[in-house]
Amino acid sequence: MIGRAAPDSSQAKSLAGERTVKVGAREAALEVLLRVEKGAFLDALLGPAVQKLSDRREAALLTRLAYGVETWRARLDWTIAAFASRALDDFEPSVRGALRLGLFQILFLDRVPPHAAVDTSVEIAKIASPGGARVVNAILRRALREGERPLPPEETAPTRHLAIRWSHPEWLVQRWLAERGRDSTVALLAANNEAGPSAFRVDLRRISRADAITALEERNVTAHASPHAPTAIVIEGPVSAVTDLGWLAAQGIASQVVARMATPPPGERILDLCAAPGGKAGAIAEASDGGLVVASDRARGGIRRAAALRDGRDRLAVVRADGTQPPFAPESFSVGLVDAPCSGLGTLRAHPELRWRREPADTTRLASLQRKLLNAAAPLIRSGGRLVYATCTLLAEENENNVAAFLADHPDWHSEDPRPKLGDTAAYVGDDLALRTSPDHDGLDGFFAVSLRNRRERV
Repeated sequence: MIGRAAPDSSQAKSLAGERTVKVGAREAALEVLLRVEKGAFLDALLGPAVQKLSDRREAALLTRLAYGVETWRARLDWTIAAFASRALDDFEPSVRGALRLGLFQILFLDRVPPHAAVDTSVEIAKIASPGGARVVNAILRRALREGERPLPPEETAPTRHLAIRWSHPEWLVQRWLAERGRDSTVALLAANNEAGPSAFRVDLRRISRADAITALEERNVTAHASPHAPTAIVIEGPVSAVTDLGWLAAQGIASQVVARMATPPPGERILDLCAAPGGKAGAIAEASDGGLVVASDRARGGIRRAAALRDGRDRLAVVRADGTQPPFAPESFSVGLVDAPCSGLGTLRAHPELRWRREPADTTRLASLQRKLLNAAAPLIRSGGRLVYATCTLLAEENENNVAAFLADHPDWHSEDPRPKLGDTAAYVGDDLALRTSPDHDGLDGFFAVSLRNRRERV
């Protein structure tokens, strides 16, 4: 029913108090969405945008609108296309954004009066395009009269049906259907459209996790411990009150699990070959017992962020270098981490815009780079040492296929069981000894990781 939650959508949620929210949140959301369309990242823009809004309800609505439109863009565009006289790409960006914002409120926010959603969308469109505002008004009012466009029938177009119903690109749905089957794919698509947790890493050298949670409670911040990593906590509600705490760092839970896999033995050296922005390197340095973490990356900005982690961490060194041609001596590390650049398709809850930016050719290009990084890292690991390969994606081309190719080309390496390092998270390790996490299982981001052991004879 138009004006209520969209059909077949468990993700449509109410936001308390939306009836009294001013247009300011919507104007800010449009500005954010226009910058995302030009290539910016949504999560990086939202923090500053939210801080400009004094009303907490407006700030919450801004976040809901920006994430909601990017998440449900394909489903919104499907209905808009039925009511528009020309292709959506032919509209000015501000008109496209206003249409998506208005229709998202009509279909997904059941506490926003439908006519208010139309009126506010028309108002923000007028700021950039008076002529476009008339188009926004006509299309949204038609949506009020006729309702959401029926989805493509699953019987005759199963991939397209799922792609539009759950707002994912068709090529990705088709890939997951082939690799995971229908039921697992639908569960993943649905989970990708839910909000992910606000996860942080506690520096246990400075404070215990229990004391950290108590300290947060004293700031009226609700937090709880995650069972998946001993350093992980989840914060409920706004996180702006914790940004000044030196013993707390924003880091996803699955990312912390991978860092736990890569932690070296006491006193040993580890190479993080693709370290930017430095979260895993920082986590490993905090957990290392007298060892040295060398964080290497070719991205100047990423290295600057990683270098900032050195404050108070004398066991972390930062080097700017190309991971495919690392400037390190052979067998100079006991452990290597190849946290490879990837398509990021396991993190669509936090980065919904990635689903619209990735193309099939990207995964092929990235898989080739990932293999080069693995091959470059292998000679740097001493005899008997380990190499951890990890991605934050859920495609075999970037995960299982790369590991199989590496092992075929390097008979002196083998997969080893990482479960002794993982505690409760060992349940996510499969028969092939690979760690796999996924949003549809306990709400973890989609990561893949394997621990490879070098059994090469020392010469």
